[in-house]
Amino acid sequence: MSRTSTHHDPRELRRRRALALDTAGWLQADIAAALGVSKGSVSKWLAAARRGGPDALRARPIPGRPPRLSDEQRQRLPELLWEGPQAHGFRGEVWTCARAARAIERQFGVRYHKDHVGRLLKGLGWTPQVPALRAVQRDEAAIERWRAEVWPELKKRPGRSGGRCCSWTSRASTCCRAA
Repeated sequence: MSRTSTHHDPRELRRRRALALDTAGWLQADIAAALGVSKGSVSKWLAAARRGGPDALRARPIPGRPPRLSDEQRQRLPELLWEGPQAHGFRGEVWTCARAARAIERQFGVRYHKDHVGRLLKGLGWTPQVPALRAVQRDEAAIERWRAEVWPELKKRPGRSGGRCCSWTSRASTCCRAA
C-alpha cells in the first residue's frame, strides 16, 4: 500500500462511510458499532467533515520514515520464511526474530534489529518462535537425583579459594562462617 492518500485506503473509506451514515440519520453510537470504531473517532471524523467538508476525511501520508523493505519485498517475506530456517543456513526448524533479521539482511540487503523484526512479522500475521528451553533428551529423574544427592554435598564443600567461602570486596570481606 502506498504511503499517500488514495480512494482505496480503508481508513478513508471508513471515515466516508461514517459521514454517509450520519447524513442518513444514524446516531453516532450506532455508526461506531457498525464500523467497529470508538464513538470518539466517529465524533472527530464528523466534526472534521463539518469544518472542512468531505475532503477533511481524506487519508494523509503516514508520518515517519518510509519502510526499508519495498511492498514487493514485504510480500515476498512470508515465502522466504516458509522455506524454513535450514534453507537459510540455520540449524533446526525454529525461526527466531534474530534469525529472521539475518535472513532478511541476506536476502534483501536490509538490516533490521531483531525487536523490529518481531513487529514486522506480527504485521504480516506471523508469530516469532522461541527455541525450546529444555532439551528433548532431558532426563528428569537424573536431574532430581543430582539435586537431592550431589548438590547438597557440593554446597557443604569449601570453594576452590583455599577453604574460604567469603565474598571479597575492595576493603573488607564478609564471610558466611563468621559468627
